Amino acid sequence: MPFVLVTHPRERLATYFGEQALTNLQGVAQVKLNHDAHDWSTRELIEAAQGCDVLIAYRQTALDAEFFSAVPGLLAAVRCAVDIRTIDVAAASHEGILVTQASPGFGSAVAEWVIGVMIDLSRSISPAAAAYWQGQSVEPRMGRELRGACLGIIGYGEIGRHVARLAQAFGMRVCVYDPYVKPSDAAVESIGWHELLTCADHVVCLAPATPETDKLINAQALSCMKPSAFFINASRGQLVDEQALLRALDRGLLAGAALDVGCAPDQMPTPDLARHPLVIATPHVGGLTPQAIEHQALETVEQTRAILQGRLPNGAVNPAQATRWMSRMST
Repeated sequence: MPFVLVTHPRERLATYFGEQALTNLQGVAQVKLNHDAHDWSTRELIEAAQGCDVLIAYRQTALDAEFFSAVPGLLAAVRCAVDIRTIDVAAASHEGILVTQASPGFGSAVAEWVIGVMIDLSRSISPAAAAYWQGQSVEPRMGRELRGACLGIIGYGEIGRHVARLAQAFGMRVCVYDPYVKPSDAAVESIGWHELLTCADHVVCLAPATPETDKLINAQALSCMKPSAFFINASRGQLVDEQALLRALDRGLLAGAALDVGCAPDQMPTPDLARHPLVIATPHVGGLTPQAIEHQALETVEQTRAILQGRLPNGAVNPAQATRWMSRMST
C-alpha cells in the first residue's frame, strides 16, 4: 500500500481530523502520524515525508521550496483546510507536485458564532458572567436588540450568506459590501464601503485574506463607524490593523469587538486585544464543530483516495503542473 503522512500534531489530531477520517484513511494507505505535540519544522517535515506518496497538511503546516525540493517521491500535498497561504504552490508546481485544498464546510458553524457574539455584545453577557464567576455583584446594563438593527457584512461569500439569512430571521436590516458579488436576495442591500461603515450597528468582517484586503479595517475605516457600533472579525487577523483597533476601543470610538482570529500564532486573537474589557475573544473556534471538521477531514481522505487511484481530485489547485503525479499514474 502507498504511504500517507498526516502532519497534525498529536494533540490536534482528534480535534482537527477525527477518528472516522483516520479510520477511512487507513483503508486507503499506510498512515504515518506526527506523534509530537508541536508543528514540525521544515527539516522535521522533510525527514518524516521520505517514502510518502501523499502528505495531508494540518492548517498550520508550512510547506516551502526547501521542503518540496527534498521529497522526490511525494506526489501531492493535501491541505486539510481552505487556506493554503502557507504552502508555496509555485515551488510545488516546479517539482511537479499536486496541491489540493478542502472546501469550506464551516459556513453554518461560523455564522452561528457570529450571531452568538452579536447577541453577547449587545446584552453584555460575557462581562456579567465573568463578574459573577469572580464572586462580584453585577449591576444590570441596558441591552440592545438585534431586531431593527443594521448588519453590515464585508465579504458576501458562503459564510456571509449564512450570516445574512440568520440575521434576517432576527429582523435585522442586512447590508453587504463586496465588489465581486451581487446578492441574489433582494432583501440584502448591496451598498458602498463608506456607506456600510457609517450605517451599520454591527460590522462583520468575512472577506478573504488577500494582498488587497490586508489591513482593510484600518484607522480610517474604524473612524467611519458609529461609536455605538460593534466590530466582529471571523475572517483573518491580517485584515485588521490591530493597533488601530486597540486605539479605537481605548478612545471609545467603538462600543466593542468580537474576535475569533488575529495575528497571534495559529491565527489566534492577539493577547493585547483579547484581554481588552470591550472585547470578546475566542481561540479560533468559529468553525470548530464536529460537523465542520468532519466535512473537511473526510473530504481530504477522498481527495487522497482519488490521487492514489489516478483520478484528479476535487479541490486541485495546480493540476496542469502536477507532472510527477501524472507521470506516476501513467506508468
